[in-house]
Amino acid sequence: MKEKGHTHQFDNGYSIREAQLSDAEAIFNALDENREYFSRWLYFVPFMQSVDDEISFLKETLSKPYDSRDIVFVIEKEGVFVGLIGFVNTNRQSNKTEIGYWLLPNHQGKGIITQAVTHLTTWAFNEWGMNRVKIQCAVENLESNKVPQRLGFTKEGIEREGQLLPSGEYADLCFYSMLKKEWNR
Repeated sequence: MKEKGHTHQFDNGYSIREAQLSDAEAIFNALDENREYFSRWLYFVPFMQSVDDEISFLKETLSKPYDSRDIVFVIEKEGVFVGLIGFVNTNRQSNKTEIGYWLLPNHQGKGIITQAVTHLTTWAFNEWGMNRVKIQCAVENLESNKVPQRLGFTKEGIEREGQLLPSGEYADLCFYSMLKKEWNR
């Protein structure tokens, strides 16, 4: 799994693979077509105004050395883009990372994010030698909160008004963590 270009198949025709610059248009179009829906929870949506903005994000991510970057994966259903998942805010000195994700509304509720988070958590512990994986979700984003809960992550608390949303309101964030010694998948 350490090699660039990693892909993994899940149930029901879903898969993940490492994002490439050529994915920028599909990613942007998915966000743009669902802008109102994603703006409810994702702070970065207003900053993605064109394919060039997505290209800039991917270039910045992909320009870092492979062994020290946060890897972003596209989620696909039979080769068609349906969402993103990846590592963010990785701290290799403290052996901890965070997983962030979003999925198009018509693909939610099928267990794909749970499978993908399971895969990335296992990767973080077994391939990267991480000791801690964190997930944060807006308190009111009930479906997103179900993922770490379902996987046995520990809810550590709530960061009050921890994220400024595109609406100008602040969302309280739930923080969940999993330690390597607790992970038995």
